[in-house]
Amino acid sequence: MADLEDNVTIPEFSCLLQMDPYLKKYEKDFKRRYELLQKQLVQLEEAEGGFDQFTRSYRTFGVQRLPDNCLVFKEWAPAAEALFLTGDFNDWNKFANPYTKKEFGKWELILPAKYDKSPAVTHKTKLKVVVHTKEGERLYRISPWAKYVTKDDKSVIYDWVHWDPPQPYIQIHPRPKKPLSLRTYEAHVGIASPDATIASYTNFTKNVLPRIKDLGYNCIQLMAIMEHAYYASFGYQITSYFAASSRYGTPDELKQLIDVAHSMGIIVLLDVVHSHASKNTEDGLNRFDGSDSCFFHSPPRGEHKLWDSRLFNYSSWEVLRFLLSNLRWWMEEYRFDGFRFDGVTSMLYHHHGIGATFSGDYSEYFGLQVDEDSLVYLMLANHILHTLYPDCITVAEDVSGMPALCRAVEEGGLGFDYRLAMAIPDKWIQILKELKDEDWSMGNIVYTLTNRRYGEKCIAYAESHDQALVGDKTLAFWLMDKEMYTNMSSIVPMTPVVDRGIQLHKMIRLITHGLGGEGYLNFMGNEFGHPEWLDFPRVGNNQSYHYARRQYNLLDMDHLRYSQLYAFDRDMNRTEDKYGWLAAPPAFVSAKHEEDKVIVFDRANVLFIFNFHPSKSFQSYRVAVEVPGKYKIKLDSDERPYGGHGRLDHNTEFFSEAQPFNGRPNSMQVYIPCRTAIVLANEEIDYCY
Repeated sequence: MADLEDNVTIPEFSCLLQMDPYLKKYEKDFKRRYELLQKQLVQLEEAEGGFDQFTRSYRTFGVQRLPDNCLVFKEWAPAAEALFLTGDFNDWNKFANPYTKKEFGKWELILPAKYDKSPAVTHKTKLKVVVHTKEGERLYRISPWAKYVTKDDKSVIYDWVHWDPPQPYIQIHPRPKKPLSLRTYEAHVGIASPDATIASYTNFTKNVLPRIKDLGYNCIQLMAIMEHAYYASFGYQITSYFAASSRYGTPDELKQLIDVAHSMGIIVLLDVVHSHASKNTEDGLNRFDGSDSCFFHSPPRGEHKLWDSRLFNYSSWEVLRFLLSNLRWWMEEYRFDGFRFDGVTSMLYHHHGIGATFSGDYSEYFGLQVDEDSLVYLMLANHILHTLYPDCITVAEDVSGMPALCRAVEEGGLGFDYRLAMAIPDKWIQILKELKDEDWSMGNIVYTLTNRRYGEKCIAYAESHDQALVGDKTLAFWLMDKEMYTNMSSIVPMTPVVDRGIQLHKMIRLITHGLGGEGYLNFMGNEFGHPEWLDFPRVGNNQSYHYARRQYNLLDMDHLRYSQLYAFDRDMNRTEDKYGWLAAPPAFVSAKHEEDKVIVFDRANVLFIFNFHPSKSFQSYRVAVEVPGKYKIKLDSDERPYGGHGRLDHNTEFFSEAQPFNGRPNSMQVYIPCRTAIVLANEEIDYCY
């Protein structure tokens, strides 16, 4: 292999080294990864006519209806002795329709059209693959390529339902352009209603999309869409990879949701789980052909001990076909705009991150602990997606900090557009849990918010679904606890606890938004301080839906303070939309004053000032500015409509002086009340970005 690596040229590797010369030491690793990718692409070209055709395998596997209404069924079951198709169409006769064995472990069955020229299997009827194993077992399976699976209320197991509607929904709205500033609303369709039930795609389209649009988010990250048998898994134990979850409605209703989002200028990302799969056999991929491998590595490599799930064999040709076609399916059939890849850390390392503490030492990201099969799979997926869909966005959920994760494949990177800044929410919770307000370290906050790899985009967030789950607490809960149930009325004066909670909730979000990354994310409901955690129906809570819902109805009650937090979140996003700080280079921090509890930074020619002091306001506080001129307040967390105290006069004009200060050539004096954040913009600059 060493000789091969010496002949490999990574086209733009010099760009990567310019950004990070320390990676030079690992050039051989980068070359080996890139060589493996190139070999895959050459093999795809030779064996399948290229990746375009290969990734459209959903058009040949599973069930396909030909123009003459003849049906072709195709599966990959290398360990099977025989395959049969049974279902409503043949009165569940287990042996009437055998598949024919083909090469490379594939099986095929052709069902001619009926006498009246209609298909032999009709829309919405049930099917099963009957697998006979070499050991003499007879197994009933759902096709891995099934497009729709449903479950009766009384049943535990999902059924494969043939989905072939006479008039399928046709999406009419073009995909919006890739946003310069990514403001993401992380959402779960099933909990997107105040009702104690599973909410629908249609409810989301009618009632939630308008709120997301109003709030100024331009991207939705949809969770728990790929079918999962266990609702409480939050969509992270996938059973049917090509089926949109039927618990919220039909595939056509999901297509309509995405179509309407596109009409509003909102892109939609799918939370894709290619890091592991459910262990279910009856309605999952596990032991599909009776063997302990098939789509997965044999145990122990093919089992994730912590998640109790199966791990894909990314070196298998047919597994690559399945997973890459899966990405293509969601892009083509449903018109998603990209993906948030779940569990990337688990994929990248043989140890799956279990018991690993990543110190940032580069030796942790190279060498034998790296699973190069899955690393190259991710490179291949990103290369294919970005080649076919230049505006596609991919986000990596990686806690390890793998270098070049978010650099182009041509540079030797993995090709992701963004990574989630997972250290930020942990930091906020640690601060709220362990420190008194007067002990907050401004330097430590700034360090956490700015500590990211240069040239690799991050999505910053103060909290996501992880912090909303039962067992953890949202920021609103850490701040206000039980007073959220008793003291959130705006008719009576705020208690000290609610006052502190409301002011800090806004400030934490704004400083994360302004300083923490090149994109921003919020989990549904957290923008208005949703008063309860999230807990799905399970045995431990008597299968209750009480906590598996989002109480958007609280926003319609004018006398509650939740609407004040909502209004701030909306105006924060709209201010970013106008000035574009997320799309700008990282901020210049001019002040992190420990005693005053003040942080000042500028980004995109916008000045951010935070006074975290619990009691001290500053009358004429000098702050540094880069560009001279007249500044005015554009966002003020202390405004009364946001639950603030209205201490700032928005007619005030602030004029800079040519007095160098804190590393900037100009400065000015401002009044900053305690527990207040303000955003100032220069009135003399054209902010078109």
